Parts: sequence; structure tokens; C-alpha cells
Amino acid sequence: MNAKETDGRDGRTGVAVVTGAGSGIGRAVTRELLRGGWSVVLAGRRSATLEETAGAAGGETLVVPTDVSRPEDVEALFAATVGRFGRVDLLFNNAGTSGPGGVPVEELPYEAWRHVVDTNLNGAFLCAQAAYRQMKGQTPQGGRIINNGSVSAHVPRPRSLAYTATKHALTGLTKSLALDGRPYRIAVGQIDIGNAATEMTERMRTGVVQANGEIAPEPVMDVADVARTVRHMAELPLEANVQFATVLATGMPYVGRG
Repeated sequence: MNAKETDGRDGRTGVAVVTGAGSGIGRAVTRELLRGGWSVVLAGRRSATLEETAGAAGGETLVVPTDVSRPEDVEALFAATVGRFGRVDLLFNNAGTSGPGGVPVEELPYEAWRHVVDTNLNGAFLCAQAAYRQMKGQTPQGGRIINNGSVSAHVPRPRSLAYTATKHALTGLTKSLALDGRPYRIAVGQIDIGNAATEMTERMRTGVVQANGEIAPEPVMDVADVARTVRHMAELPLEANVQFATVLATGMPYVGRG
């Protein structure tokens, strides 16, 4: 049975759009959803890595190279999705960038700040808005949006101003989308992830700056555990929602003083 025939009626599977699907958490979530029978649209800037993700996973996929900070790219992404599958049941709003790490506030270039904001916040808004429009108007009505926050949506790392600011803002975006989506069966939640083992967190194993200025290694967790959590959130019926979930390496310095 294809995506148009299932039409998301059971609230558990259907058509998913995953941004930042070419690597890391996006790649892991894409593969997990495909294993669960979802049809997945892979979005990201590099077509080669998207094709690599899709090719290794199997299942029904569509690759759409997308820069989420560009409104015209996002519009084309959702037009391609609906053109192929007829609807959108899930958006995993995952695309993001950490920006220049370790830069003091007074030295952070505006261009770097703007790039992080455009990707992490404006991109999330544009994709959520496009998904919201589709979910509100389709039959059966509704769908789910899961935003990829971070433990940085709660507490910052040293010298991570742009990243931390956008992740805090993403929490506000999630809450407002969740409230405004209620009348239309649009469920919106957020997953806050800490130290999943990806290319971006490889440095955690060798040592990163702590709040007291020391350099210390941090534990990481299998990114597959994050992917399974996202799938659990995605496959709930629309009458239920995980509003916020925090999934982190058990021993990372997050709770208390570390």
C-alpha cells in the first residue's frame, strides 16, 4: 500500500519530511522511519549525501535538495512532497548549524550570527509554516511536527551565543505552533538531544570546554537511540503528543553541576 492509500489515517505512519537528512541525526531518523514503513522525503543542501542516505535505507523515498533558509526552496520542497505523495503527515524539523564555536561574544561576526539564525530559526519557521498550511488543508486533516531542539534549549555551553539563542527561540516556536495547531489536529513537539554520537559530536570524546574553563571529555550515546525516540513520538495517534522530550548521554554534564 502506497503513501496516498494510507493517507495517514491511522495517525501512526504516512509521509514524512526530514530536513538535514544527509548526515547525523537526520540520517539516523530517516532510516528509522523507513524501517517503520514511512515514506520519507529527504531534504538538505547536498544532494550526494541525501542520495547516500536514501540508497542505504531502502523504502519509498524522495530526495529534494533544499536550503531551508530560502523561502523558495522550502516552497519547492513541500510542492514536490505533495506532488509525489499527496500529503504530509510528519515534519522532522532537524536542519541546523552550530556556527563558529568558541568565539567570544565581542568577536562574533554578524554574518556568522545571521547564518545560524537563518538556518536554525528562520529555516525551522519556514518549514513549519509550509507543513502547517498543508496539514490544515489536507483530508484527513492534521499531522505532526517535531522540532529538533537541543539541551542548549535549556542551558548554554561556553561561547555558543548564536546556537544557544536559536535553540531557546525554537522552544517558543514549538509552544506557539502546538497551541495554534490544536483546532486542526496538528500536534507539535520538540526533542532536546544531548551528545548523540555523530560527526558533529566527535570532539566530545577528546575534550570540550566546560563552564569552569577546563577541558574535559564527555560521554556520548548511540544516535540510533535518538532515532527510535523520534519514531515513537511520530507514531503516536494525533490525540496524543510528546510536548518535550530530553534524550541525552546519561553521564554528560547537564543535570546539576555535572
